[in-house]
Amino acid sequence: MTKKIAVINDLSGFGRCSLTAAISVLSAMGVQACPLPTAILTAQTGYPSYYCDNYTDKMEYFRTEWAKMGQHFDGIYTGFVADESQICQIFRFLETFKKPDTFLLADPVMGDDGKPYPFYTPALLEQMRKLASQADIITPNLTELCLLTGSDFQTTAGLSDTGVLIQTIQALGQELCRKGPKYVIVTGIRFTDADGRKHMGNLLVDSDGSSLFSFPYIGGSYSGTGDLFASCIAAGCARGDSLPSIIKRAGEFLELALLDSVREQVPRNDGVNYEQYLSLLTPP
Repeated sequence: MTKKIAVINDLSGFGRCSLTAAISVLSAMGVQACPLPTAILTAQTGYPSYYCDNYTDKMEYFRTEWAKMGQHFDGIYTGFVADESQICQIFRFLETFKKPDTFLLADPVMGDDGKPYPFYTPALLEQMRKLASQADIITPNLTELCLLTGSDFQTTAGLSDTGVLIQTIQALGQELCRKGPKYVIVTGIRFTDADGRKHMGNLLVDSDGSSLFSFPYIGGSYSGTGDLFASCIAAGCARGDSLPSIIKRAGEFLELALLDSVREQVPRNDGVNYEQYLSLLTPP
């Protein structure tokens, strides 16, 4: 039977992110995506101008109607939320649909490159910390990891010794693990190896330690790469794949998409050229 994941995220007309990324990746990986939009945007928030239609008052209709249908989800995957009240709606959704055999993956979309997004507020952070504590897996980037743990981004990101950097990130991830999540996957870690080569890495952290998965740093920063990565993780979990294998496959998929995008000089806000590489994610 096809696995089903409820995907609670926004839908952006441009930017190759959020639900656009999640639906295509989950589908390619043989998993049914059941979207619950938190907002409808003309384009993702990195563009100079966009219109956002907040869907907070519509989210309850999805919960009640899906409950009437007797729906069951193998996983619940949350991404962009427009404000803290939407997380309260997510908690109600979890009360209804999160069963013992349903995993929760929370992608705490709050900032990047050391800067919070424009919609970030202290109230949103407080609610996001509560949501993260209920999740089985969270996929923060380094900025979001620092926000969730109250750590200073510049201090952590400025560590030049790769070993110390990874140990520091592991300690922060394990701090979060003690508050609830089984796994913290820290994405987009930039570091330089002993030969001076630049890499981009994803660190899988649990209560026992960590594992680093990296590929050569290609350059550029693109919309939606975090969404694509988290979508791979969610679909892989639904399929029963091991986390290390999913992280490795997601890294290979994103590396090719990034190479293609840099070669074609795709504008950052447009996202990466990932569509032609979806076949790499199809079930064996």
